[in-house]
Amino acid sequence: MPSFDYQLFVIGGGSGGVRAARVASGLGARVAIAENFRYGGTCVIRGCVPKKLLVYAAHFSEDFADAQGFGWNLPSAHFSWPRLIEAKNKEIARLSRVYESNLKNSAVEVMYGSARLADAHTVIVNGRKITAEHILVATGGRPFLPKITGHELAITSNEVFDLPELPKRVLIVGGGYIAVEFAGILHGMGAQVTLCHRGEQLLRGFDDDVRTHLLEEMIKKGITVLLRADVTRIEQRGEKTLEVSLTNTPNMPITFDAILYATGRIPNTEGLGLAEVGVALDEAGGVMVDAFGQTNIASIHAVGDVTNHISLTPVAIRQGEALANTLFGPSPVKPDLTTIPTAVFSQPPIGTVGLTESQALAQTGEIDIYSASFRNMRHTLSGRNERTLVKLIVDTDSQRVLGAHMVGTDSPEIIQGLAIAIRMGATKADFDATVALHPSAAEEFVTLRHKITKKRND
Repeated sequence: MPSFDYQLFVIGGGSGGVRAARVASGLGARVAIAENFRYGGTCVIRGCVPKKLLVYAAHFSEDFADAQGFGWNLPSAHFSWPRLIEAKNKEIARLSRVYESNLKNSAVEVMYGSARLADAHTVIVNGRKITAEHILVATGGRPFLPKITGHELAITSNEVFDLPELPKRVLIVGGGYIAVEFAGILHGMGAQVTLCHRGEQLLRGFDDDVRTHLLEEMIKKGITVLLRADVTRIEQRGEKTLEVSLTNTPNMPITFDAILYATGRIPNTEGLGLAEVGVALDEAGGVMVDAFGQTNIASIHAVGDVTNHISLTPVAIRQGEALANTLFGPSPVKPDLTTIPTAVFSQPPIGTVGLTESQALAQTGEIDIYSASFRNMRHTLSGRNERTLVKLIVDTDSQRVLGAHMVGTDSPEIIQGLAIAIRMGATKADFDATVALHPSAAEEFVTLRHKITKKRND
């Protein structure tokens, strides 16, 4: 039996890697972890946590305006980007320290520096060779920036959190959740925002009604959205002005103070030595794993965004915990990823769980659609012309609810509860039998009665 320095060595101090390390140590394994930036990973340091803080900050502009409809006379409000970023930085530093403390309190040896594989059981950290029975790669992903002329003048979601000042005119390139989230954030803070996307519609993979509804609401708020348009060139014009060349938009203003690329993320596998030791990678560089997180090499594993699978923090956490239990627990554990609720913190936000309309039709052949669009009670006095969308997708034969979708205030909070019901196999009759919580937007999900039946066109 070979002797190893550790039973598990984790590369990457994000959510998935940290959870795996702590659970494995709790099961009695000797565990070490290495991180080359800050503990907490993308989500905590420059992803979902700081982004959500900025979402909160951005919404105050509408809150102040809406308050007048409720009898409040407020003095003129002034926003300070530097103060917000300073407060954000303090909170992120605190959370990073919490991640480190939790690891140390769990008896995990914490290291700082870049790690790379030397062989199936060896990693090198800061020139030191370390052996491990199992190695876990949990290095996450990074923003993708196309190599067009002038791409070095653009920023990504990594850099936007540390801008010294709020740009007055911003071009956001992309059509995914990061793009629409930052469009809402920067617009709410007072920037003039243009979003361009080369596709036909925003948010590929989401329900079509959700996509259309959000687009309409973004445009109503004053965000310029250019579809079927892409940037071909970026040039510097003056000290702070950038000029872009856009396809299919010859008459649009083409000068901006900042250009933010949100065109997807790619796995962080460069420099890890994975290919050199024989670990199979996909075309995007993601680590290929089975349902238990094992690569083609029995001692090497991967979880989270580095696998190029489902890029969500809770998924990485579930995968990390399952892997630790598989390796050091009584029996293998495969994470259940069949029903995953998802939120887009756009303005208004999206909450969704289960199948989209097109997915449900492809799967079952016949579905019942229940939906409603309405003005939230809050806006009867605020005067804001923002509408909420709710939608249920039901299998016609079994009457099981296959999907729930919402665009509007508190959508993510509401969908989390519905995710439990859908995962447990709730039917439309179960929804109908549930007493409504009145007055609330959530009650719409248990009062939907108008049905449209759709069949797959084989």
